Amino acid sequence: MTKTYAEALLYRQRDFPDYFKFYLKKNNKQQHISENLNILQELVRPRLKIAIVTETWPPEINGVAMSLMQLCKGLQKQGHKILLIRPKQKHVCDEFSPNKECLVTAQAVPKYPDMRFGWPQYLKVSQAISDFAPHVVHIVTEGPLGFTALHAAKSKKIPVSSGFHSPFQEFSRFFDLAFLVKPVQRYLKWFHNHTDLTCVPSCDTEQALKQFGVTCPLVIVGRGVDVEKFSSSHRSEQLRRSWGVDHDTTVLLYVGRLSPEKEINVLIEAYVALKKCSQKKVHFVIVGDGPDRKRLEKMLGAEDIIFTGSLSGTSLAQTYASADVFVFASQVETFGNVVLEAMASGLPVVAYDYASAQLYLKHQQTGWLSPLGATDQFIQSILQLPDHVSLRVMGQQAMHDVQNIGWRHAVQQFEQALYQVTQDQVLVT
Repeated sequence: MTKTYAEALLYRQRDFPDYFKFYLKKNNKQQHISENLNILQELVRPRLKIAIVTETWPPEINGVAMSLMQLCKGLQKQGHKILLIRPKQKHVCDEFSPNKECLVTAQAVPKYPDMRFGWPQYLKVSQAISDFAPHVVHIVTEGPLGFTALHAAKSKKIPVSSGFHSPFQEFSRFFDLAFLVKPVQRYLKWFHNHTDLTCVPSCDTEQALKQFGVTCPLVIVGRGVDVEKFSSSHRSEQLRRSWGVDHDTTVLLYVGRLSPEKEINVLIEAYVALKKCSQKKVHFVIVGDGPDRKRLEKMLGAEDIIFTGSLSGTSLAQTYASADVFVFASQVETFGNVVLEAMASGLPVVAYDYASAQLYLKHQQTGWLSPLGATDQFIQSILQLPDHVSLRVMGQQAMHDVQNIGWRHAVQQFEQALYQVTQDQVLVT
């Protein structure tokens, strides 16, 4: 949609009541155009009823769940009402309360016991949607629950938008499931082409979807970072001492799933090589959990690596801020929220040149970027890390660069995408 909702209304003032048209004509001078748009945005911006369907939600720790919660909080703050349809969880998220909620039976995801997918309880989902009467159904995940919601919404002729967040067709390569790549691609193409619009987090993802045949409208909905939660001010010397390091030690940090597609083995190999070829004191902290943890812990040279398990809240913020450089070897991200969290925490980043790293990192100023596939160059960047002082200067610049990347703009992008899908229903005529 090329115009915001308010702009569309401004240029359709001929359809407004006479007293409203007079107000606009009287004030329709160029110097007041921005003012008028802001006034209109609040006067006539519809408050939508939105059904959000997802198979991941906090307190599950992953980028999709945490980003979705921030977007839902932002939409609710803007006056929209949220029906949240998701699997039941063992623990409750107390950071967001939807206006309505529909919980379906949960089933553990193979290799990810802490994650659940929702049973396709069509009657329950369909009834919840009917009772809430949403203007739009937004499907975050393409699993059984998402498939069920798609059919339920279509049967009721409710507009459907979707999100593409995890390249499952790439993940399967790392689980000896290469034979599933093409079937999964075909299913994802079918799924998104049966929605009215798909939200993607980056241009890279947009291009990837177009290349394998997604033809529905694609809209970029970016990501943000909480710069109060993630900040270098949370650095803890006490935490560093608990790791057995002093102020002269360079601490490498990884945060994320411990899963084959994240290529953490490359990070461990680089760390072992760095210890051998450098006179500097170095240490490696790995935050997260997943199916690859046991294998990684048994790798040669991993004996002194600290595996913290999953962290959140203050513990996670302190861990970020207490390290010295963030290393991220994954080549299958749709965005990579952890890159922004590391930068906000005052860390330079070693990553591949795509997704969030490409958007926000400056090579040799706030981190080091390697072309996708150039594993040797990526490892070399770690082996050639500068001294402690230089890392701190780069980290402070990284933190400065992301201070204005909050969630407000991403929420606005999402809101406009939903207006685009529902414009025929809610646009004043």
